[in-house]
Amino acid sequence: MIYIENKKRKLEKIKEEYPNAAILDITSNSETRYAKILSPFYPHKNIPIPFTDGLKATCVEAVWQGLKVFEHADVDFTTFKNDTMRDLKRTVRKYGVPKGHRKGAYGRDLLGYFEARMLIYLPTYKWVLDNIPEVHHVVERIKEQSKKQDIVFLDYNTNTDFRDISKPLSHAGLVKLYIEGNYPTEDFDRYKPMTQEELEQKRLNIKKQKKEIKQKAKMQQEQVTNLFNDKE
Repeated sequence: MIYIENKKRKLEKIKEEYPNAAILDITSNSETRYAKILSPFYPHKNIPIPFTDGLKATCVEAVWQGLKVFEHADVDFTTFKNDTMRDLKRTVRKYGVPKGHRKGAYGRDLLGYFEARMLIYLPTYKWVLDNIPEVHHVVERIKEQSKKQDIVFLDYNTNTDFRDISKPLSHAGLVKLYIEGNYPTEDFDRYKPMTQEELEQKRLNIKKQKKEIKQKAKMQQEQVTNLFNDKE
């Protein structure tokens, strides 16, 4: 099973909840290169920009940020070339109110947040998972390992549902979907943002899952304790 936890949580607490799991930090700040390359900030280069023939970007985040349109700024072509893994985010404070994402670097149409997530971010990240050999190899290794033991991905965002636009999306969640064969297809019209009722149900499901994880960890600890007591 694959789980997603916030990188800012104390590692000791995560280990307590997942005592037999392999913990993998797949953020841009990971100390392990084979995990870091799963970050949308990693500059694999030559990544196609959706709806833009002949123009490519350094990383997934460069595509996402570069196509953003603000009150005082349009598409940023310099962002497409940023390979430093730093200063990629374009902020409201600097550029004003966000208006949407440009449908292609030279396009006229503006996409809303959910449309942009479905038509820009998800396809671009999937392109990396599919087409960068090193990335695909790492994902396949994780997939095989997840059959033997639990895997915990660390990410700064923990929203794993692409339909939930109330919070930023976790790229770790997309890796999980990809491994489990549930990455959304190109038939994007059938997907809609979560309703308030669905968001509330999701909150309850997460609460229930957390409770089950803690119970599982407690049972595993009791089994270890009983094992040693039986030897005495």
